[in-house]
Amino acid sequence: MADEVETKTNETKQPLARTLAETLWFPVFFFCGFLVCYLLAFHQPTPHHVKVAVADPATAAKLETALDKASPGGFDIVPVPNGDAARQSVLDRDTTAGFSADPAHPTLYVAKADGSMLESILTQTFTPIAAQGGGTLAVVDLAPTASGDPMGTGMFYLVLVWNIPSYVVVMMLLRAVTMSRRTKILTLVGWGAFLSVAGYLAGLAMHVIPNEPAVMPLAFLLSLGISLTSFGLVPFAKQFFPGVAMGLFVLLSMPSSGGAIPIQLVPGFFRALHPIMPMGNLIEAARGVFYFHGVGILRPILVLCAWLLVGIALIAGHALWQKRRAQADAAVVEAPVEDPTLEMPRPTAVPARHHHFGQLVPVVNGTVRTPDGEPVGGAAITVTDTRGQQLVRTVADHDGSYAVAGLSQQFVDLVVSAPGRYSTVRRILVREGATRTEDFELEGRRQPVGATSGA
Repeated sequence: MADEVETKTNETKQPLARTLAETLWFPVFFFCGFLVCYLLAFHQPTPHHVKVAVADPATAAKLETALDKASPGGFDIVPVPNGDAARQSVLDRDTTAGFSADPAHPTLYVAKADGSMLESILTQTFTPIAAQGGGTLAVVDLAPTASGDPMGTGMFYLVLVWNIPSYVVVMMLLRAVTMSRRTKILTLVGWGAFLSVAGYLAGLAMHVIPNEPAVMPLAFLLSLGISLTSFGLVPFAKQFFPGVAMGLFVLLSMPSSGGAIPIQLVPGFFRALHPIMPMGNLIEAARGVFYFHGVGILRPILVLCAWLLVGIALIAGHALWQKRRAQADAAVVEAPVEDPTLEMPRPTAVPARHHHFGQLVPVVNGTVRTPDGEPVGGAAITVTDTRGQQLVRTVADHDGSYAVAGLSQQFVDLVVSAPGRYSTVRRILVREGATRTEDFELEGRRQPVGATSGA
């Protein structure tokens, strides 16, 4: 008896541990992601390879030597013929700043649109250099930000409006089990159009951005690229999709975007991600549209288009794979749920016992027994929707136990049958995030009076 009690206690503890692990993996992932991707990236902004055009090659060589000693790897000096060339290099986005070391009028050319923190670091660095030559540094801002964005970070938060809802809408659409794939894709297109227009109008009303409508198609590219890529990842990531989406489009995208902290001030890993992540490329393209007369926007636009193509390829590839698989298994395929391809997870039978981490959690489970309490092994349990369409079918094991998973919140009918016994039907309400236990008793069929087994 003591052994049985200990065994039952262990069986109770193990499911609890698995439940906690499956419940907490996402917040733990989020905690670690913010710790590494935000605290590590932002806790100590330091200049890395900030390009500065310096008038006069001789002055540039001396300045490069001095800056390398004071801040190794912090600045890359680009010699130019004169102050006008230094100024133009900033406008052409070839360098981050320009410096003219004229003793009478030392001038630093900056672009606040690249980030006020970067502007501040450049001013602090070149002010003593100008003082050593006997002059007072004049700072000229060639790309001042909009009146409602004095810190130069307003555009970053506007891009968040276009970025985060673009994958959140995919997670919400996963609940819409009655919508077809085509309808969902059209919804994503319409959602992207709404985000791009509404976000632009809101930013304009708050004076966060200049009046340049050309940014709206770029925002639409970002939104659609993120939403379609997220949509295409669902069948592959399955129950881990929220972590994959958050990892890609928040934890990695935001620190590498160069919006909150200029990209020249973050660690090398995030600087390497900057040219390929969608959020950073929209920020670069938007800066070009708003503050640099369209200079340097081609490459970011091509990257945004590439993300859009990745999403299309993922969706089309999985649809083609599903079609071929359905054709190969046409003889045994049962009627599926409407648009099962992109649901997360799919209605499916799961083992009644020995549930492991990463597997689907049962939504409905229970036992099938006789009125005397004997298990009815091999009993068939068919789950249908209220229209009679079969969602999933499973068979009870030798102990009469069964379990199914992946059912969305809805009313379903459980049809239980076994050879030689009366069938039974029960309608229940399935709720997401909860496991419902439904036990059944099947009575034996009575043999008609006078019937013989050998007749």
